[in-house]
Amino acid sequence: MLQSHGGHFPRSRKYVVHDRIFGIGEDYWVDDDHGRHAFLVDGKALRLRETFELKDTERRVLITIRKKMFSLRDAMTIERDDQPLATIKRKRLSLLRHHYRVELVDGTELDVSGKILDREFAVEYDGELLAEISRRWLTMRETYAVNVVREDADPALLIAVAVSVIRMAEREREDD
Repeated sequence: MLQSHGGHFPRSRKYVVHDRIFGIGEDYWVDDDHGRHAFLVDGKALRLRETFELKDTERRVLITIRKKMFSLRDAMTIERDDQPLATIKRKRLSLLRHHYRVELVDGTELDVSGKILDREFAVEYDGELLAEISRRWLTMRETYAVNVVREDADPALLIAVAVSVIRMAEREREDD
């Protein structure tokens, strides 16, 4: 499940997300490290529940992210080709760090921890770093980088995980 759909990866391993304060219906681009558009995050407006789609440059849907309905705890689901791929739930919250668990349908678990709202966190599998999310490499205020470290990791999935946990952390902040 860490591998991309179709078995091939874009050449780039670092992506820049042109983040904005989330609003339903907002779209924004994710560029590769050469400044070319790689993915589009499409915030779907007029939906009953919060939904985002990660699309390729030709606007084909690669991954759908949905707020899970009727869940005791805040959760989001990630789907590929209308099939469940993963569920993301908050694991625990400390004063300085957020922790989320990503449960893939094949039983694989990813751990996401760090300062989510500051866009400084990591995605790990079994203690091994898959991706590092950070603003420190960038000068533009509303951007952050997703640096995919592991060669066999799926960039689209890791970007979807980053988008999801950021949105979940923002909702938690809004609820407080």
